[in-house]
Amino acid sequence: MSSISTSPQIDPTTLSRARRWIKDAESIIVTAGAGMGVDSGLPDFRGDEGFWKAYPPLARAGLSFTDIANGEAFGDDPELSWGFYGHRLALYRETEPHAGFTLLRELGWSKQYGIFFFTSNVDGQFQKAGVAGNRIVECHGSIHSLQCDKDCAGMIWSADMLVPVVDAEHCRLRSPLPRCPLCNAVARPNILMFNDYRWNDNRTDVQYERMRRWLSTARRPVVIEIGAGKSVPTVRRMGENLGLPLVRINPREWQVCGPDQIGLPCGALEGLRLLLK
Repeated sequence: MSSISTSPQIDPTTLSRARRWIKDAESIIVTAGAGMGVDSGLPDFRGDEGFWKAYPPLARAGLSFTDIANGEAFGDDPELSWGFYGHRLALYRETEPHAGFTLLRELGWSKQYGIFFFTSNVDGQFQKAGVAGNRIVECHGSIHSLQCDKDCAGMIWSADMLVPVVDAEHCRLRSPLPRCPLCNAVARPNILMFNDYRWNDNRTDVQYERMRRWLSTARRPVVIEIGAGKSVPTVRRMGENLGLPLVRINPREWQVCGPDQIGLPCGALEGLRLLLK
């Protein structure tokens, strides 16, 4: 699936300036949203129509992304919730990261102070592409980790041994529900969902602390923002609030404000190839 759209052409002078910023940087901060995975073939669920195209059974039931990706859903209908998340878990396990991930990893190797990643994506694609676990913040958690739906003891554990069997026609889990090993309540992905009061953020808090320590030592950093939209602005706000030079790669919402920001109207892989290859 290509993320290239009918966006305005990229100005060569603007591109040259962005390349110079990245070349002169001594450290890189990558902030990435759902658009980062589109070139790997992953859906970004932009609007209900895109979500329903990926999950027809939920369209027939009239359930939106915010209905199923909801903190209350595991209590209401855990088999349906795990039908959705079990399918996503299998999809992310099968998906190979596109070449842009490698370009970023190699860019980090070239910088004296390295590279750090901040993403709202829960798919684990950065780690699959070889990013070290101590150089990433997953601000919305990870589908590859589990927690108790009741968060009975604050425990988070790996989902590696979980192999959900999903009835794709009805988007329902057919294998036994995963359970908390302490209280036997339903287990769920350690992901921050909508209307979610029981998300266990301990793992993510540790990641934030690692990022704070790294930022205190990094020198001459530049932010590369990739595929981060305005509808859930967590990633955008993080990059902008750092007050650093920022290069934004986005095929639809590429506009920037201020002389220390550059917008490139293109998809993730195209933009990274233009900048780094």
